[in-house]
Amino acid sequence: RRDARRNYCADWDDLLAYCQSSAAPVGRFLLTLHGESAETFAASDALCAALQVLNHLQDCAKDLARLDRVYLPVDMLAAVGLDREVLRRPASPPELRRVFDRILDLTDGLILRARLLVPQVRDIRLRLQTAITVEVAARLSGRLRREDPLAQAVKLTPADYAQLGAVGLLRGLAV
Repeated sequence: RRDARRNYCADWDDLLAYCQSSAAPVGRFLLTLHGESAETFAASDALCAALQVLNHLQDCAKDLARLDRVYLPVDMLAAVGLDREVLRRPASPPELRRVFDRILDLTDGLILRARLLVPQVRDIRLRLQTAITVEVAARLSGRLRREDPLAQAVKLTPADYAQLGAVGLLRGLAV
């Protein structure tokens, strides 16, 4: 419903509220399906929000071009003198890079909170998948810090996934 009414996020809290109604229910559903406690929901919500924000950063130009939607907080853009039209450029100006980095700083805080989910998950298969997913989010955040989503598709490589799978498995089993 929100996408039908509004095509932007006013600020970080608004973006998190969007994630709470779109991404968080998926994580909660998976946890409930595997018999996990509701005590896992807060860390899961952080992971789901981080993944969604990272996806919004990856797709910011496409979301504007194809859907007429901007999920980057409008107040952050305005604070550096930008508006949504900057996302139509072939590359990010320094002011937009600062917005991306601010969003990534906040997202890294979500990822840090999401790391608490791994030891909370009792189901071993779900715990391993969760550990891998947290590692994927952290790696993608780092990649988005170094690369420009306006200039090129920012994504993980098969080698990244292989490495992150191994790291995630080790972290998930270490609990």
